[in-house]
Amino acid sequence: MKRRDVIAGLGTGALAAGLAGCGQEAAGPATSETAPGKTFDWKMVTTWPPNFPGLGTGATNLAKMIESASGGRIKIRVYAAGELVPAFEVFDAVSQGTAEMGHGGAYYWKSKIEAAQFIATVPFGLNAAEMNGWMYYGNGLELYEKLYSPFDVIPFPAGNTGAQMGGWYNREINNVEDLKGLKMRIPGLGGEVLARAGGTPVSLPGGEIFTALQTGNIDATEWVGPYNDIAFGFHRVAKYYYYPGWHEPGPMLEAMINRQAWESLPADLQALVKTCCQAANCDMLAEYSYRNAEALQTLRNDPDVNVLPFPTAVLQEMKRHTNDVVAEITGRNADAKAIYDSLREYQVRSTPWQLISESSSLSTRNL
Repeated sequence: MKRRDVIAGLGTGALAAGLAGCGQEAAGPATSETAPGKTFDWKMVTTWPPNFPGLGTGATNLAKMIESASGGRIKIRVYAAGELVPAFEVFDAVSQGTAEMGHGGAYYWKSKIEAAQFIATVPFGLNAAEMNGWMYYGNGLELYEKLYSPFDVIPFPAGNTGAQMGGWYNREINNVEDLKGLKMRIPGLGGEVLARAGGTPVSLPGGEIFTALQTGNIDATEWVGPYNDIAFGFHRVAKYYYYPGWHEPGPMLEAMINRQAWESLPADLQALVKTCCQAANCDMLAEYSYRNAEALQTLRNDPDVNVLPFPTAVLQEMKRHTNDVVAEITGRNADAKAIYDSLREYQVRSTPWQLISESSSLSTRNL
């Protein structure tokens, strides 16, 4: 039986107990403040294509988990990007109450909340394990909730793909000059960094990327990693696949709930939804850790695909531009500064441990 199936069949108390090692202490059951027979019918809008592996199915699995664990007291109908609202209007739909719930990535709302992109990921920043540490045990979650509060949105971490790939390119990247004039689908802070290096960042939802790359409307794209990139078929239209994903070292996805909808829930269902989001957050990372390993091998066996590291000089240049972009944004945006200062302080403390734990352990595998 799959772990996800086990989670879906748990009641509130068992689910909370089973997640004790997956973050902060999971919320246990509370006494219901409404009639036992009251149910809630919600809509969840997402930024993902229909049933897309990992991302889209992660949102669907979260909805199913909530419905199962609540014994059907909360029923959630999931809408893929474009089925109810366009991908980049998910935040507004939840904020305005068009949908009670949403699932996406915080950097998609940067035109409305500039600091939100710092919540999703920062280039050369926290990895997935560190992101969970900062969110659940640092003050990341507190800053996150404060940022969304004026928009009547309650946010929860609800997924992480782990470190991403650097993307697919229709030409080799041998030096910094090769980035000049490059049209690339890349969101958030990574896009701003690319622009500083002379490239042109393009914002596209997932469902539109393949055609844009195939027709030459863009020269390159990042998406996630081998598992999702094969599903979209990028390896059929671009042959150079670069790593590491300097722009998204541990990107966190989010579940968002309209404040009025959230406050309409009794305390026990609020605790259940919170715990299910935490379960989904951990489960997605587990899935990507497994599926990416399988998919990478498929790509390495493809004679038409070149899996290559970025030149060191390119990475150094992107890091320099990252520092400039972050300094500029945090200099004018108090929310971004508060979030980045907290994130950065934790990263400085975490890095020595990461180097002597995770990094050194990996380096010994082939001794």
